[in-house]
Amino acid sequence: MQPLAEILRPQTLDLFVGQEKLVGEKGPIRQMLESGNLASLILWGPPASGKTTLAHIFATKFQAEFVSLSAVMDGKEDLRKVLDLARENAEKGLKTILFIDEIHRWNKAQQDALLADVESGLITLIGATTENPSFSVNPALLSRCRVFVLTGHSVEDIQKVVARGYEVLSQNNISGEEHSINKSDSELAENPEMFKYIAEISGGDLRFALNTLELAMQLGSGQLNPEIVQTASQKSLLYDKTGEEHYNIISAMHKSLRASNPTAGVYWVMRMLASGEDPRYVARRMLRFASEDIGNANPNALLLANQVYSTVERLGMPECETALVQLADYLARSPKDNSAYMAVNMAKDDIRKFGSLPVPLHFRNAPTKLMKDLNYGKGYIYDHDVEGKKSGQECLPPELKGRNYFD
Repeated sequence: MQPLAEILRPQTLDLFVGQEKLVGEKGPIRQMLESGNLASLILWGPPASGKTTLAHIFATKFQAEFVSLSAVMDGKEDLRKVLDLARENAEKGLKTILFIDEIHRWNKAQQDALLADVESGLITLIGATTENPSFSVNPALLSRCRVFVLTGHSVEDIQKVVARGYEVLSQNNISGEEHSINKSDSELAENPEMFKYIAEISGGDLRFALNTLELAMQLGSGQLNPEIVQTASQKSLLYDKTGEEHYNIISAMHKSLRASNPTAGVYWVMRMLASGEDPRYVARRMLRFASEDIGNANPNALLLANQVYSTVERLGMPECETALVQLADYLARSPKDNSAYMAVNMAKDDIRKFGSLPVPLHFRNAPTKLMKDLNYGKGYIYDHDVEGKKSGQECLPPELKGRNYFD
């Protein structure tokens, strides 16, 4: 049996739920479909907001061949095969719609490979992204596409689809026995608030809601209650790029590297990548770690981290995985020194406590006669003129005299 979310995927806009501003009577997507004006698109929105479904609807409406690539798994070689197919279709008078999921995960070179064929109309590109395309999609490609912003589904919208999903599951053999769940058999059917409960805990994610419903029906052999739904929803929540699990896992990676445990560090890195995290985010966090936890105990760590970040941008997924693992291993095995991080915090504390303290007069430049008359620069010692090149003169405002952030 197909997943419930796939069974319920609408084939027309009339069955599409949500995104009223885009697909409503005067919505730009509906107008585009009704006018027959097929253009390349970037659909920007949270997970399960309808991006893939809209791409399928476009393909059905325009009788185009629909080809889907994942920017996480597929690369330029896969794209070449699609372009060859598109040329064959063009010779037959057929259109080709290329849907690229998570298009922001392709690097600049990969995205640039699309430019000429999008420009010529050989393919109609529909890119889906959960990231701001202004930052994650090349300007040249972005200029060739229309951008539509999708929002998370409302509780009311999810409630409707969950009710529809419940009807579908009720008509199937969930527990392996011949039975049909009706209103007298199920607390959910008797209590419409259960639909709302599932919708509320889904955070606007329609797919999550349907997966939760489907698993809950299996766990309860068709009988549902709040406890079963809670269990099902917890098992489904593996990783959320903006939620608690996101911060839990990145914290685990950072602390594993700090504990000099390369195996654990690599495990948490791969957990994030396997869950769809942007590899650039992982690289940024390790770049931060190199200065925060290693610092001058091994300055090469920061250099390597910066190089790996550039490598990630050039290679993209999945080729950049080994570079990230290499870096995690190196950082975990490096000596640790957090003195730079501690100095940052102490300096911030002094700034908060004392505000904008004036620069000592002897440290001020005196480019005019008035400034010299006001003793700007008076008493300054040029360190190169003294023995040992260290004058020992006071460099901080009087309020911070004797302050030392490093010893």
